[in-house]
Amino acid sequence: MTTEPPAKKQCLGVDCAKDAGSLQCPTCMKLGIKGSFFCEQDCFKKSWGAHKTVHKSKTNLLRSIIPSNKIQPDPETGLYNPFPSFPFSGPLRPVYPLSDMRTIPKSIPHPTWSVDGDPKYSRSIINRNKFEILDEKGIAAMRKVGKLAREVLDLAAAAAKPGVTTDDIDEIVHKACIERKSYPSPLNYNHFPKSCCTSVNEVICHGIPDKRVLIDGDILNIDVTLYHEGYHADLNETYYIGDKAKANPDNVRVVEAARECLEQSIQAVKPGVLIREFGNIIEKHATEQKCSVIRTYCGHGINKLFHCPPNVPHYAKNKTVGECKAGMTFTIEPMIALGKYRDITWPDNWTSTTIDGMRTAQFEHTLLVTEDGVEVLTARFPTSPGGPIPMPEKE
Repeated sequence: MTTEPPAKKQCLGVDCAKDAGSLQCPTCMKLGIKGSFFCEQDCFKKSWGAHKTVHKSKTNLLRSIIPSNKIQPDPETGLYNPFPSFPFSGPLRPVYPLSDMRTIPKSIPHPTWSVDGDPKYSRSIINRNKFEILDEKGIAAMRKVGKLAREVLDLAAAAAKPGVTTDDIDEIVHKACIERKSYPSPLNYNHFPKSCCTSVNEVICHGIPDKRVLIDGDILNIDVTLYHEGYHADLNETYYIGDKAKANPDNVRVVEAARECLEQSIQAVKPGVLIREFGNIIEKHATEQKCSVIRTYCGHGINKLFHCPPNVPHYAKNKTVGECKAGMTFTIEPMIALGKYRDITWPDNWTSTTIDGMRTAQFEHTLLVTEDGVEVLTARFPTSPGGPIPMPEKE
C-alpha cells in the first residue's frame, strides 16, 4: 500500500517544481528509503538516471554490513553468493567470483567511458528532446555496425546451452568483438564489468555474466552492443536453454509474447508516427497474452552515442514527446513479465529482477526510420539461432 506524501512536498524529479503526488519510487520502497515521491510517472522516468544513485548508496551500505563470515565459498569450487543477506525475489542467485575485466587492444577505437567508466553525456533539458538525423555516411556506418552486432549475438546464442556459464558467453562476445575490430559498448559503461548482459529467468535486464551454469529449463536473454568506427548498434534476444525450457508453457508464453510485441511495434515505425504509440501497441498485445510490461526501462536513440534521445517507453498511455523522422535511429526493446511489472535491483547495482520472482523476456532491435517505413539494422539472418516456437501441447 502506498502511503500519502506530506502535504505540498516537492516532487523529486530533476528540475521539476511541481508538488509530489502519491507516486513513490518502487525500488526505494523495497530498500526502505522513505520520501521518494514524484508528481507523475513520466517525471519519474525522466529523472531515473539521476535518482537511481540513491539506490546505489543504500545498496552499498547493505553490502558493507553483511558479515563477512556469512559469505562462505564452496570448499571444492571456491564459488559463492556475494549477497547472502539480500532478499532475492526469486530462486536465482549470483555466482561469484567474477572473472577479471577483459581488455580490448588499443588499436581498436575506445568510447569515452573505457578508462574511468563515465560516459560524459549531457543531461541538459535543452538536449533531452533533440533527435539526431543521420546523413548517408552515418546511415552506412549504422548499417555496418548493425550487421556486426548481429553476427556477435548469433555466435553467443549458438553457445547458450545447458552446462555453459554466462561468463563463458561473455568471453565469446568479447573475442568476437575484437575479431571485428569493435569495442563491446557495455564494458565499463558506468562501471559495468562485462562485455554483454546475460539475464536469466526472473532477471529483466542488466544481468552480469558470472559463474552460474545454465541449466535445462532456463530462459536467457543476451544483450549485445558494438561500438565500431564511431557508431553503436544494440540488440538482444531471449533464448530457450534445453528442451525443458521449450516444453514449459509459461516460458513459451512470455518469450513469444515479448518477441511478438517487438515485431508488432516495428511494423508501425514510419515518418510521422508518434514515439508514444509504440507503448500502446506493446501493452495491448502483452495484456492479451496475460503478461505485463516493465516500465522502469525503455528503448533509446542510438548512433554515435550509446544512449541518446528519444526515450521509447513500452507501456501504454505514456506521454513521451517526439515523432519518427527519416534518418533517426533508435531501439525498441520491450521487457515482458509473467507477473507484476515492478522491479528490484540487486546489490551489484545492475541486475534488475521482477519484484515477484516470476520470469521475464526481452527482445530488441536497432531501427532506422526510412522515407516510407523502417529498416531493421540488426535483423536476423536466415542462419540465426533461436526463433519462434509454438506453444507446447498439453500432456
